Amino acid sequence: MTRGRLGVVVACVVVALGTAWYAGVQSMPSGPPPPPAGSVRLGPDPGEDVAAYRARIAAELPPPGPAVLALVQFDAARTTADALVVTAGTAPVTAVFQVQLPRVQTALAFEDVEPQVPAATALDSARQRAATAASARVGAGNDRQRAVAAAERAALAGAGCPCVVALVVRGDRPALDALSARPGVRAVQAAPPGTAPVELAVSPLLPAQTGRADPLPDDGPVPGRSG
Repeated sequence: MTRGRLGVVVACVVVALGTAWYAGVQSMPSGPPPPPAGSVRLGPDPGEDVAAYRARIAAELPPPGPAVLALVQFDAARTTADALVVTAGTAPVTAVFQVQLPRVQTALAFEDVEPQVPAATALDSARQRAATAASARVGAGNDRQRAVAAAERAALAGAGCPCVVALVVRGDRPALDALSARPGVRAVQAAPPGTAPVELAVSPLLPAQTGRADPLPDDGPVPGRSG
């Protein structure tokens, strides 16, 4: 083989190796895979006995150590200000809003609580986003569904709406023990240590679910709807 042809072969090999190395670098993982979304359930199983659920989660609270995520479920829907008072000593992460209408199924709205602003401001902003989400549903569905969405929007638009049924918070074991014993708190369920918010699948125990975690009735009148 002549020197010129050998140089071409060597150059081709170098280019091929360089291409293979670049492709390998591009395919190398940049870090650990993200945690699977919705893999950690917080809340009772469908149809679960309420007393059994409360006893189960009390026995599953984590040992003392770093702060964990926990679902705080209230015995009645609360205003954003009341919810913060009840959960004092922890940091709110996600708010669960639901407008309370007797014997009418209403939507659950899950809104993240901004961490870099005062908690009261962040939670009120979350309420306003829930109201905006209800507005988007006013024009969808049948007459009853549109009327329910309009009632939800009207309720959530007010700062004094008792619409917070649960909060996901971050707290350590002493803080969670204090929450569990606090008036107004019905149940506190902690996620395993190290759980990230994206991993949570939240389905809280609702104030009207007294015996079992069953669907609530939906045969009551909707405010503002005739017939």
